Amino acid sequence: MKKRILVTGGAGFLGSHLCEKLLNEGNDVVCLDNFFTGQKENIVHLLRNPYFEFVRHDVIMPYMIEVDEIYNLACPASPIHYQYNGIKTIKTSVMGAINMLGLAKRIKAKILQASTSEVYGDPTVHPQTENYWGNVNPIGIRACYDEGKRCAEALFMNYHNQNDVRIKIMRIFNTYGPRMHPKDGRVVSNFIMQALKDEDITIYGDGNQSRSFCYVDDLIDGMVKLMNTDDFFIGPVNIGNPIEFKIIELAQLIIKLTGSKSKIVKLPLPQDDPLQRKPDIDIARKVLKWEPKVNLEQGLINTINYFKNIIQ
Repeated sequence: MKKRILVTGGAGFLGSHLCEKLLNEGNDVVCLDNFFTGQKENIVHLLRNPYFEFVRHDVIMPYMIEVDEIYNLACPASPIHYQYNGIKTIKTSVMGAINMLGLAKRIKAKILQASTSEVYGDPTVHPQTENYWGNVNPIGIRACYDEGKRCAEALFMNYHNQNDVRIKIMRIFNTYGPRMHPKDGRVVSNFIMQALKDEDITIYGDGNQSRSFCYVDDLIDGMVKLMNTDDFFIGPVNIGNPIEFKIIELAQLIIKLTGSKSKIVKLPLPQDDPLQRKPDIDIARKVLKWEPKVNLEQGLINTINYFKNIIQ
């Protein structure tokens, strides 16, 4: 059955891939974005589709529409972008959640919150399970994003408990792939851009800190599967790749895949930068029957090819 679906942040990296998948599944999609970090280039190929509609709007302001489902993805997600205007980042997470939850309550829509592994902060538990409360600095430079997303999760739970709003909470771990913003400051896009230009590859810290990288197609598949679960399952659920890589290993692999002449240079570690990040995905495996399929090398090749085209 065709559903009408609202995607906030739909012109962003993840949002544009989600809009594409929902359209391919035969749905009517409304993409809402203010282009703070989203880009029109990400959705221009969808504009000719009669079942795709774009609305330029900021989720900080209320928005009225009739839909069956809401995916709330609106929020800057890279450190450079979310620290650029911390107040705006908090407002987007908190007021955006309030506005979208209020809409879901009025129209009885199911709503999914794109939360983040950042709710775990610099974790003291490894890997991170959904019942871990996190280790977050509430006044640090990353707090605008970490605490904004934590507050959004609390709002979702309260709207569910008080008003029976049908919710889903998804905690997204490091994701990469085509349509990443070339200047988002994230490790994969940074390294690829530097390697393609034969510039020094800058590693913060000694390079032994680890991350788990999930390819965008796998992530979006998990997101849609979560939305389609029965109402009794609300999450939170970790969606990410449990295979861990050291940052220096990532840099070396990207140099190899690009054939770059880049050298690796080490710089001081930023404040509150987590040393380890790895999802426990047992719940996703059991409830969603989901786990990532794309290995890091294949995903990086796809991403490198995308960046080659945009810098030509």
